[in-house]
Amino acid sequence: MAINFKTLPDQELLYGAKTCQGCAATIAGRLALKVLGEKTCLGTPACCFAATTTVYPQSSIYVNNMISAFPSLAAAVAGMAAGAEALGWDEDITILGVAGDGGTIDIGLQALSGAAERNDNIIYLCYDNEAYMNTGNQRSGVTPFKAWTTTTPTGSHSQGEKNKFRKSLFEIMAAHRLPFVATASTSYPKDFMEKVEKAKALKGCKVIHISAPCPTGWGFDPARTIEVGRLAVECGLWYLAEYMDGEFKVNLEMKEFKPVDEYFKSQARFKHLTEKDYREIEEYRDIEWARLMKRFA
Repeated sequence: MAINFKTLPDQELLYGAKTCQGCAATIAGRLALKVLGEKTCLGTPACCFAATTTVYPQSSIYVNNMISAFPSLAAAVAGMAAGAEALGWDEDITILGVAGDGGTIDIGLQALSGAAERNDNIIYLCYDNEAYMNTGNQRSGVTPFKAWTTTTPTGSHSQGEKNKFRKSLFEIMAAHRLPFVATASTSYPKDFMEKVEKAKALKGCKVIHISAPCPTGWGFDPARTIEVGRLAVECGLWYLAEYMDGEFKVNLEMKEFKPVDEYFKSQARFKHLTEKDYREIEEYRDIEWARLMKRFA
């Protein structure tokens, strides 16, 4: 769904920043609220986003906002949606959940699956910084292969995260046959904001999984957040896609992937990788893309 970006309000519903410099999680939240507007009720669990956007007057969210327990965000916002319906609130009001990958793909997956099964009328936004960043950069179910974290250290006896393939929230949610599921990236704001607009127009449970690079946890210059996010897509290590009406669609298909070298060399969490590692990761990337293309065909 196209957005007339010229008519978007100047008003910001997420002010200030107590985040680390270059934090993409706040970019995701700011852009989503820009599209959804003031008639939004927000829920967040314990996470970077909750901890850094509710420190008035340095930062503040200018919509109704609730912070839930770590594993229960989807259940909490589902309850908010049920309450809104019982009170006869305007259908223009959006119930939005925003959580990181740890609180979504690991700890919160059961609650999200329940909300998806019931098709509760919510938008759920998972900003993915590929580890539990708020508690010190521990691995999550979407930490990339061979990445350093505090729980997957690198050294003489360890080479980082062992799992070659990340848990696919996109496919898990699509398997629930939801009205709309999408992947996005903060480095492709137009694509992301159009997906938020599309989700807003649909009734039921909508899930958007957005790549949100973390300068602190990944170890790169905060000025390069957008560049690093784009490199992930250009190297084939993240994809932009959507599921709607039972069909899968790739939103940006690269004719040829860039070598992964530049992407990995930009981040301290991959500084231990060798030329052999780069080629091995590209091999697994190609296997994954071949599998996805069969699904999207």
